[in-house]
Amino acid sequence: MSTGQLLSIEPQELQFPFELRKQISCSLNLSNKTDNYVAFKVKTTNPKKYCVRPNTGVVLPRSTCNVVVTMQAQKEAPTDMQCKDKFLLQSVVASPGATTKDITAEMFNKESGHNVEECKLRVVYVAPPRPPSPVREGSEEGSSPRASVSDNGSFNAAELTSVSRAHVDRHETQDNSSDARSLISKLTEEKNSAIQQNSKLQQELELLRREAKRNQSCIPFIYVFLVGLIGIILGYLLKRT
Repeated sequence: MSTGQLLSIEPQELQFPFELRKQISCSLNLSNKTDNYVAFKVKTTNPKKYCVRPNTGVVLPRSTCNVVVTMQAQKEAPTDMQCKDKFLLQSVVASPGATTKDITAEMFNKESGHNVEECKLRVVYVAPPRPPSPVREGSEEGSSPRASVSDNGSFNAAELTSVSRAHVDRHETQDNSSDARSLISKLTEEKNSAIQQNSKLQQELELLRREAKRNQSCIPFIYVFLVGLIGIILGYLLKRT
C-alpha cells in the first residue's frame, strides 16, 4: 500500500493474469485519509492499450473509491513477458462539495503552485489461474513439464513463452473450428434454398400443364358453338328468301 498525505493506494502494482486475445481487468482502491475533498487523475504511458474507469474523480472525506483498469485483448505476447507500461496517479485537494465536473487540468499543474501528490504504478504480468487437474500430482510421471510460477506470482521468460504458445495454438484451433462450422451452416442454407426453389418451379410447371389442358378442352366446344350459330343464321336467311 502506498500512503501519501491525501490518498492511500492499494495495490502498488497493477497485476494482470496475461492471456492472449482476452480483456483483463484489475482494481485500484483509493482511500481518502483527510477531511477534505480530494480530486484524482490517472495517466498511463500507453493510453491505447488500457481503459481506466473512472480516470478522474473526487474522493469524499474519509471515504474510498474504486478504479478499474482494463487491458485490451492482446494478439501477441512479449518475448520476455515483461511489461514496461507505467501509470501515474495524481491527487490534489479540491474545494468542498466538488464533483467530477469541477475537475480541470489546471488543478494538477505543479507550476501553478498546486500541491499535487503523485504515485507511480508499474504493470506486472502474472500467471493465469489454472483449471483443477483430474490427475493427482503424484501420478503425473512422464507427463510434459508445466510452467512454474515463482513465489511472487511472476513467470520466467522460458515458461511464459511456452504458455503463450499453448494459448496461440488453442485459439487457432478454435478459430479453425469456428470457420468450419460457419462454412457448413452456409452450405446447408444454400442447399435448403435450392430445394425450395426446385419445389416452387415444379408447382409452377404443374399449373402450366393444367392450364394447357383446359385450353385444349375448350377449343372443340367453341368450334361446335360457332358451327351451330352459323347454321341457325343460314336457316333464318333461307326462310326469309
